[in-house]
Amino acid sequence: MNQALWAPLCQAPDPEIRSPKIAFPAGAVDCHAHVCGPASTFPYAQERIYTPPDATVESYQALLKMLGIDRAVLVQPSVYGTDNRAMLAALKANPNSFRGVAVIPNSISEINDAELEQLHQTGVRGIRCNIVDVADKSAGLPIQQLKNLADRIKPFGWHLELLMHVNEYPDLAKVFENFPVDLVFGHFGYSHANNGIHNKGFQGLLELLKNQRAWVKMTGPYRICDGNLPYIDMRPLNDAVIEANPQRLVWGTDWPHVMVKKQMPHDAELCDLLGEWAGDPVLKKSILVDNPCILYDFPAYSTHADAT
Repeated sequence: MNQALWAPLCQAPDPEIRSPKIAFPAGAVDCHAHVCGPASTFPYAQERIYTPPDATVESYQALLKMLGIDRAVLVQPSVYGTDNRAMLAALKANPNSFRGVAVIPNSISEINDAELEQLHQTGVRGIRCNIVDVADKSAGLPIQQLKNLADRIKPFGWHLELLMHVNEYPDLAKVFENFPVDLVFGHFGYSHANNGIHNKGFQGLLELLKNQRAWVKMTGPYRICDGNLPYIDMRPLNDAVIEANPQRLVWGTDWPHVMVKKQMPHDAELCDLLGEWAGDPVLKKSILVDNPCILYDFPAYSTHADAT
């Protein structure tokens, strides 16, 4: 049976037009969002575990305007596998205000330097690797494969974004202490809030943060806690990464919130949540503007930059 026939349709993001109470600083960056579709132009991979409703770049641009966010980083969603065309089309349409994180074949030999250079010229600044779905967890991290990939992308100044449950790897800090490129961990390290901040893997993540070896995306709190907004049980994880190294944190909406099985958050509420969890204006500017500019190689912000 074709796996796509079993891929459930995700609920759509909340369409209500509502701006956040918080005012984001000029040049703010949404560092984690996806474009999906239109499926008629950019069909989804047959081998997928969910089916998103179309979440087009035009809809996303309208969202950014509503939220008062000037720039964005688009991350390749799993429904497209290594077919980055939808993301790349969005980057080409917004060369100054969008950056991208791509997915490439597991065998790095399947892509040549010219193709990597083309991705770079289009605005890609990192590669995403999914460690969540590694079949044999007992074998540990595929560290040599990750290092081989890192060696190929290092000349471009790219980072490696990892989607992984850090709580499953108690030796995380030791394994990655001398990694060749910057590491970015999505969704606070994707460790469920129930594991707590003293979990060895999460502590390893904090150590990597403190030692300038990693970045953390403050994204998707609804993915790793049991309750709905305001995600109270996530607050300790939030405070722990801020205390570890506020210069290595970035934030994102995670729009269009694929595979959310609880109450769908409104993006304005997620913006306001950041305002509560990172209340100091200097801290907010660091997370929303300064840090993303370093990590994603954005040009100096101008009010004449490409409209988003």
